[in-house]
Amino acid sequence: MVRIKVIKAHGAAVNSCEFFDEDQKILSGSSDRTVKLFNVEDGVCLQTYNTKHTDIITEARGSTDGSKFVTSSYDKSVQMFDFQTGKQLWTGKHYGMAMCCKISSDGSMVASGSDLDNCLNIWDADSGQIIHTIPDLHKSTITSVMFAPDNDKVITTSMDRTTKFFDLKTKKSTIHLQGHINIVSSCDITKDERKFATASWDKNICIWDIATGTYRSKGPVKLCAGHEGSVSCCKFSPDGLMLVSGSYDQTVVVWDIENEIQKIKLQGHTDWVEDVCFSQDQTWLTSCARDGTVRLWNIEDSDKIPIVLEKKKAIGVKITKCENCGKPFSMAQLDDLKDLTRCVFCRVHTSDLYFEKMRTESSAAERTDPTDPET
Repeated sequence: MVRIKVIKAHGAAVNSCEFFDEDQKILSGSSDRTVKLFNVEDGVCLQTYNTKHTDIITEARGSTDGSKFVTSSYDKSVQMFDFQTGKQLWTGKHYGMAMCCKISSDGSMVASGSDLDNCLNIWDADSGQIIHTIPDLHKSTITSVMFAPDNDKVITTSMDRTTKFFDLKTKKSTIHLQGHINIVSSCDITKDERKFATASWDKNICIWDIATGTYRSKGPVKLCAGHEGSVSCCKFSPDGLMLVSGSYDQTVVVWDIENEIQKIKLQGHTDWVEDVCFSQDQTWLTSCARDGTVRLWNIEDSDKIPIVLEKKKAIGVKITKCENCGKPFSMAQLDDLKDLTRCVFCRVHTSDLYFEKMRTESSAAERTDPTDPET
């Protein structure tokens, strides 16, 4: 069973969330133009930051050292704040709406992307001065931005269905990924930079082997059928063996990257899921949605929930409807798979009763001759 904590976080859509301060806190940014800090243990709001934004906050991200956080907004601005005092340290402007922002892991730079001019800006995190500005990096709106683990590249995704790696030393795009048939909404990279993931409105997630470059000849590995709606966000686990994704179908899915299969699907949000994140110890997930909530999911016992595999490889995914709660769910298929009619939660909640019933029905079937007209 997956334990869940629900935090009624904001009065409007929650557009970003992340673990903070060694997984003890959660930082969230919202369409209500505030940033909030919550205690993981009890869900209590520790601090509300009333920013000077005049429109929706699209993203809020903290620095690794916990000293400051940055926000981006539809009001076209990128703003840096001091965590302790809440004081605004600096503000910068895009020509179009600021859609996304991130702080480099060493705390020295901020990256942000916009619409209209489809521009990537790199800011000095201390002064707010622009270090690099790259207009028209994409042919359409930049949807997400992140620094590579070594802070030598900035990675962007776009509504133009592409992903680009911009090298900060050469000031050139060194990798250009194409493969999705709709907007690329989000991306993430493993700490060793071997695997790279992109999420898209085409309902798929692509895993790119950028270390060997095999995607150039074989294309990416596609994780399909986990979501019934556009995939809005994705994030690798710290060890790179799992990936979590969120969708406009209101679900969160955890993927087994090695076996290329859905590990578990989490349901509970009542609107579009906007962001997801693993804790550093990988026992918790956090997700946020347009329903105004931040949710915490305890997945430390997720390995006890069975995944149907054959020779450690998934054959396919079947979407069916749970006879108990009525919600759709997916499972891996095997040639000899019996039809399991309950979703993962209902199977776990009633596992003893369910399998006892199956054993009883199986015993009764063995005692009954189906060819006997009297049966």
